[in-house]
Amino acid sequence: MINIPKGTKDVLPQESYKWQYVESVARETAALFGVKEIRTPTFEHTELFNRGVGDTTDIVTKEMYTFKDKGDRSITLKPEGTAGAVRSFVENGMYNGVLPAKMYYIIPAFRYERPQAGRLREFHQFGVEIFGAKGAQTDAEAILIADSLLKKLGLNVKLFINSIGCPTCRTAYNKALKEFFAPHLDGLCYDCKTRYEKNPLRLLDCKEENCKKINATAPSMLDYLCDECKTHFDEVKACLDLAGVAYEIDTRIVRGLDYYTRTVFEFVSTSIGAQGTVCAGGRYDGLIEQLGGNPTPAVGFAAGLERLLIVMEQTGVEIPEPNKPTAYIAGMDGDCRKKAFEIANALRAAGIQAEIDHMERSVKAQFKYADKIGAKYVAVIGGNELSDGAMNVKNMATGESEKVAFENAAAYFQNK
Repeated sequence: MINIPKGTKDVLPQESYKWQYVESVARETAALFGVKEIRTPTFEHTELFNRGVGDTTDIVTKEMYTFKDKGDRSITLKPEGTAGAVRSFVENGMYNGVLPAKMYYIIPAFRYERPQAGRLREFHQFGVEIFGAKGAQTDAEAILIADSLLKKLGLNVKLFINSIGCPTCRTAYNKALKEFFAPHLDGLCYDCKTRYEKNPLRLLDCKEENCKKINATAPSMLDYLCDECKTHFDEVKACLDLAGVAYEIDTRIVRGLDYYTRTVFEFVSTSIGAQGTVCAGGRYDGLIEQLGGNPTPAVGFAAGLERLLIVMEQTGVEIPEPNKPTAYIAGMDGDCRKKAFEIANALRAAGIQAEIDHMERSVKAQFKYADKIGAKYVAVIGGNELSDGAMNVKNMATGESEKVAFENAAAYFQNK
């Protein structure tokens, strides 16, 4: 027997409606804010992620699924959605069109990491990107889209925000971080020793317990913001206050991707243990230019669908089940089954969900099956019904039965 690869998961038919529900709420929420869907390839040239995500990130250094194709090109299954959306924005010249360009995606993504609750090697994201607008209101709108989605899904989460400044003010902050961490180098993990030289800000994102203890007293970026970044962050907070969205400032949020600037945020649930972040994002004003486009401000976020579903289950959120069949058409023998097949297809053509027997069950067994699948009505066709041109329809909830002419079947079930 060939088993499923480690870190992946089957979504079975009896569970897929939950995914469809979350995806439909995400699409409806995006539409309310005028955000339209973009679809990008599942794999991209590896350079896109090396340049876009950052060569000091765990994603690039440890977690990407990278391989050579038959043309000896380095290809990577996308580990996140932003870089691909930016590549498409640049390649298709969308900065010459209507701005801001507001887009969302629902994608599979791939990272080679240790599987745990809400974190798989193949996972799925709902993400939103807004290209072309630099104002703080845009940051707030991105946060509001995420907040609206989470509330529609019935989740209680906390919003944490921070500012990690711009390249100008971050230079002074990186210097302060290096001075702070210098006496602690021996206590840092191997990765953080590398980050210390290449990108000190990434030290604050380390998940190793000893590193977390050390960076708990590190300097705050908020003390090093330039005037423009400070004003921008103040305006973001004012917009969130105006919208009535509660938040807390967490100066340790830097995000795990190198492209972020200024506003960063996370929505956190405590329902799935240590891995409590269900949605996160921020501003990344330099990424589009970094990937070959014109200088264009941008902000966005992504939410993991697996994590959302876990939190919904653990907090008792009820997901509406799909509609059950309105009618099950049971045929007693060969000719009756043909008539059942004909009527079921006529019902479907009229937009009525109908089922028939495919297993050559007895009528009694067909009733049991109809009950299992939740059919509201069972219509029985036997020899007498064929002769009369009418089927015997039983209401499965009340037990009441009545005759319904074959030609009236669609009209009968139309409002049931």
